Amino acid sequence: MYTEYYGLSGRPFQLTPDPAFYFDSQTHRKAMAYLGYGLAQGEGFIVITGDIGAGKTTLVGHLMATIDRARLTAVRLVSTQVDGDDMLRLAAQALGLVTENVVKAQLLDRVERFLHEQVRGGRRTLLIVDEAQNLPVSALEELRMLSNFQSGGQALVQIFLLGQPEFREKLKSERLEQLRQRVIATHHLEPMRADEVGPYIEHRLSLVGWRDDPRFTPDAFAVLYRHSGGVPRTLNMLASRLLLLGALERRGLLDGEAVESVIEDMARDTVDPADVTPAPTPKPAPAPAPAAQQQAGPVSAAPSLPPVASPVDPAAHAALVERLAAMEARVEEQEVALRRVLMLLIDWVESDTARMPDDARRTNAA
Repeated sequence: MYTEYYGLSGRPFQLTPDPAFYFDSQTHRKAMAYLGYGLAQGEGFIVITGDIGAGKTTLVGHLMATIDRARLTAVRLVSTQVDGDDMLRLAAQALGLVTENVVKAQLLDRVERFLHEQVRGGRRTLLIVDEAQNLPVSALEELRMLSNFQSGGQALVQIFLLGQPEFREKLKSERLEQLRQRVIATHHLEPMRADEVGPYIEHRLSLVGWRDDPRFTPDAFAVLYRHSGGVPRTLNMLASRLLLLGALERRGLLDGEAVESVIEDMARDTVDPADVTPAPTPKPAPAPAPAAQQQAGPVSAAPSLPPVASPVDPAAHAALVERLAAMEARVEEQEVALRRVLMLLIDWVESDTARMPDDARRTNAA
């Protein structure tokens, strides 16, 4: 709905990662520098971690779009809970090798011969493994064994490992000491800074034909940062709902108050009535103390303490992100269905009018 109202050519804040919308924030710029350094080295492991929604997938997509495919064969794996042998088969399948009914020794031989053929053809091989925090030690060790393949002192494959923050802890395992020794660079994607939120919003809008409509006030960006923490995916959800509100209320200016309204709406959407605890019945106020006691003052008074903010539960945050994504998908489906119904109605009215006799059309016009 808001894309049509504001004349945009596409959805700038969809939750599906799209490398076309890559934004060069400070932390992503540093990560790209590490990835570029790793590609220049041509060996070992590069480890990139980040929280859910930090932009790891978009970062990798941007990297894949910038590499020279004539000189580098890059394949990407999204890992699950697989053991060592399954990881080897996944890697071989990604390289285009036949793995059905092939024992491990033959599979290793096929992978090594493929890597040698790539080198003879003037190409290097890059293996990108996403969601690495899900891999058991056996699978990570299998990846390390792949990094042993060499030709004339040159590594035949280089591996990038992408994962959530807990992957950094997994790497500290004593069983992964040999893999750690081959990690040549690591970087953790931090949330965007407060001063990057405005440029981020405007960058994504500019890619879909935004012409300063709607406009955003500085306090709108401040409130967006406060409620998103600078996490790109969360920021995308808030910005998408903000534009929807702007279209529904026909706003040309979006301010901090509009963002707060969106936050309140989203909070209501995600509250489960079964989880709501009824407010306690207020107790009647105590009778006023005698005048003598009022002059003497109270015997003891408890100090008034400020409310303590409860820490954010990462699991609850992830669940909220998934629920909001599902809600956005349902809204889009309803919008498409509504548009289809309107088009059918228009076609029906036009066709019905065309079939009417001239006299009837003149009567209706009158």
